[in-house]
Amino acid sequence: MVSKQVRDATAGNAKAKAKDATVREATERPVTDEADITRADSLAREIFTDIANKWALLIIETVGDRTLRFTELRSEVDGISHKMLTQNLRLLERDGLVERTVYPTVPPRVEYTLTEPGQALRATVDAMCDWTQRHLRAIETARHRFDAARPA
Repeated sequence: MVSKQVRDATAGNAKAKAKDATVREATERPVTDEADITRADSLAREIFTDIANKWALLIIETVGDRTLRFTELRSEVDGISHKMLTQNLRLLERDGLVERTVYPTVPPRVEYTLTEPGQALRATVDAMCDWTQRHLRAIETARHRFDAARPA
């Protein structure tokens, strides 16, 4: 009969080997496949899906160069629910764009700041905000024209 310690050690080794194989597979895949945003199974598409939503973009723009607490973020991003803010902060943290710092106080204090890749993405978000402001009236006019041409 095999002891529980031996079984646990064997199971732990198997898990470690499986994890190593997954990491090795991920690092050995051709970068071109992973970076192809048009491929549904690419890492680039997965990352793009995480960041290309209104809440993620608004969080990145709102945090900017600052360090904010959850409640500050929620009050500054108009219309975001507690659930959506939590989900998007987790996605951004998982992707390494936001750093979450928890302080051992009562009640716990949690702060969020952009990482270096998050700051780099912020430059793109800033450009999108500038583009929106520059073309706001033209888009508004196009929408009115489109809506007026559609039968009710």
